[in-house]
Amino acid sequence: MNFLSHIPAFLKNKYFLTITGLLVWMFFFDRNDFPSQWERHQKLKELQNSAGFYSQKIEAARAELEKRKTDPAAYERIAREKYYMKKDNEDIFLFNQ
Repeated sequence: MNFLSHIPAFLKNKYFLTITGLLVWMFFFDRNDFPSQWERHQKLKELQNSAGFYSQKIEAARAELEKRKTDPAAYERIAREKYYMKKDNEDIFLFNQ
């Protein structure tokens, strides 16, 4: 029993040992351990950033739709630029950059 006399008293306390064991279990061995929570938090931040990006894209698409609804010349411009449509008496030359 001589070796137990060298151990500090707080290390022999059953409440301290229980709380320490519980914290070790919670931080490293549990299904919701600290590294897993950190990874999930990083993933959540990444998804929130991508949600903001897509919200901006949606707003830009809505603004373009409103512009198309109000401007009849926009139909012709979009048809010419995106779909390469032309009038009967025109020729189209496409250049690759």
